[in-house]
Amino acid sequence: MAGLRSSAVASDRAPVTDPARSGPDPVAGLTRLLEPLHSMIYFAPEPGEELAELGIEKQRSQYFAQRAAAMGAVGPGVVAATFYNFNPALVARSVPDVWSRAAPATVVNARLRAADRALRRLLGDAIDSRDLAEAADLARRATEGATPEDRPLYAAHADLPFPDEPHLQLWHAVTLLREYRGDAHLHALLAAGLSGIEALVTHTATGRGFRVEFAQASRGWSPEQWGAAVGGLTARGVLDAGGALTPDGVRLRESVETETSRTSRAPWEHLGDAACGRLADLARPLVSRLSENGAFPDAVFAPGSDRARRPKEDA
Repeated sequence: MAGLRSSAVASDRAPVTDPARSGPDPVAGLTRLLEPLHSMIYFAPEPGEELAELGIEKQRSQYFAQRAAAMGAVGPGVVAATFYNFNPALVARSVPDVWSRAAPATVVNARLRAADRALRRLLGDAIDSRDLAEAADLARRATEGATPEDRPLYAAHADLPFPDEPHLQLWHAVTLLREYRGDAHLHALLAAGLSGIEALVTHTATGRGFRVEFAQASRGWSPEQWGAAVGGLTARGVLDAGGALTPDGVRLRESVETETSRTSRAPWEHLGDAACGRLADLARPLVSRLSENGAFPDAVFAPGSDRARRPKEDA
């Protein structure tokens, strides 16, 4: 599609995403715009409540279970490989024990119930709107352009049936689009020579990801392991003495995003420029409502992140 090869989608609507936040890459921009409609599930209380009833009570175990369940009763190596930036030792404390507490199919169903409850709470009366139903239809159409080759997390979730309700169709479609790009992102990170912890360190250094403290704790890396990764990246010229990205480091991260987008274009090219623009128009107020209703905690994301909460006057 011609518009998807330029810095903005060519249509009579707004660009695929806000230029101030997306930069010149509309493929990445539209994915980032939509992603909170999926990723709110990792910060909402509802999944924890649903999984605790199944006997999965620890928060980290709940995360690994709900995201990995679509792949079946996989072991810790598969989870660590596909999630990429978690300490494998952390994963092994939860997996495969979670499957002794609840079967993967049971976890999948619990996650869907949690998504239903969370979206109803966060979106309010927008849950039954025509705009949301149209957004769900467009996002689902985009997924028809995705293929599963060498994309294990996407392929596993793509095997799940689409739910009936529009808000859950939207959530599932965005989940597919998120995991489709995510699998491609891991390929790009490997090609760039970045290990899981190095990918995490460099992403936090952009100022557009997690806060350092949250990144370390949630992914299970000790201060010593984090420091060793920083030291190695500094020696390679990726980080400077203060831990910020050097010009070479900036170019490295940009090359990762460019390669990720290059191999993640198919759903958006299948949907087409005008429909991409329409989907962005419909998604913006939904994502804003998520943020306004506290879907993402203040202490998690760096100020430069798209998901950092901002005062309403700055929104």
